[in-house]
Amino acid sequence: METGLLRAGDIEVRLLWFDSLGAKSSSILVRTPDLAVLIDPGAAAMQPSYPLPAQEKAELKAKALEVISKASRKADAIIITHYHHDHYMRFDQGPFAKAVYEGKLIWAKDPNRYINKSQWKRARDFYGRMCEEMGHFRLEEVLRPPSQTDFSDPVEKLRLALNKDFGDYQAKREELLLKGRSWFQKLAKGLWARRPWIPDLELGRTRVEFVDGQEREVGHTALRFVGPFFHGVEYDRVGWVFSLVVERDGAKLLYSSDLQGPVIEDYAEWIISEDPDLLILDGPPTYLLGYMFNRTNLSRAVENICRIIRAVRADPIILDHHLLRDVRYAQRIRRVYAVARETGKAVLTAAELMGEEPMILRAASGRLK
Repeated sequence: METGLLRAGDIEVRLLWFDSLGAKSSSILVRTPDLAVLIDPGAAAMQPSYPLPAQEKAELKAKALEVISKASRKADAIIITHYHHDHYMRFDQGPFAKAVYEGKLIWAKDPNRYINKSQWKRARDFYGRMCEEMGHFRLEEVLRPPSQTDFSDPVEKLRLALNKDFGDYQAKREELLLKGRSWFQKLAKGLWARRPWIPDLELGRTRVEFVDGQEREVGHTALRFVGPFFHGVEYDRVGWVFSLVVERDGAKLLYSSDLQGPVIEDYAEWIISEDPDLLILDGPPTYLLGYMFNRTNLSRAVENICRIIRAVRADPIILDHHLLRDVRYAQRIRRVYAVARETGKAVLTAAELMGEEPMILRAASGRLK
């Protein structure tokens, strides 16, 4: 297998940059005979606890953006699954940012609904700059009244998660769900239903389409933008994402985006039902244990990943992103690796697929040279 490359039928996936290489990112280039798609063209520097000096973190981020920018020259389309800075390239990140998007078809997360306040603002900053630089007009000139004012609660569709017995944690979980429901309703009735929306954009040779829950076909290649899904647990305050499924002539790729495991049982069941040939998962954010992520949800994520490994045909399975910010990541999810051994499958980080040791392990042990 060529370094950093996955293939199934006529689908080829090149892993561009992931956290295991030393900067926050989850970026891939997907090619079929019909098109080339760059997914989540962004990168960010690692958190303060990551065992590298700030200068080296900044250099790795810059290297990641350079690799992604170079790959964008081969892409016909760009996909942005959500507006976290490690998933899209901002216009203030260097001279090559404009070139990443110019002349491309951009399929992106809806910036108007199922989005939290910070990503709502980031999306408007991003598309505002894009309108000025590529369309030579201000975003405010094209904003429209909301086209929807009633929004269903996505937690109500999570049959497996809602019926799961959490034992001693059940009371706390019910309390968190109640608070989360209130948060969701405030967003739905306030921000989404009352503030102006961004429409699809025509910017010369560049077109932006918001595609949550939609499908596209290019030649014999089908793309499905599945979601919106929670970025982690139910009512996760960091917002929503969509996942991507690419199919051609019976071969299938599934890119989870930031489901953090997945933590939610229904999302794992969906992945199993898709049964992809190629599977790219982001692991749970164990570096946030005791802060923004608890052991109950870690156990859920581990259990879900194990179920997925046993059920899907994909081999190897790429497991990276949030997980590779923690030097103890392998110990935290050791059952995942045990199940992989039992089933004879490989669970690999992007670095390992490229023949490298994950940067977090090299940095923590001083094996950088």
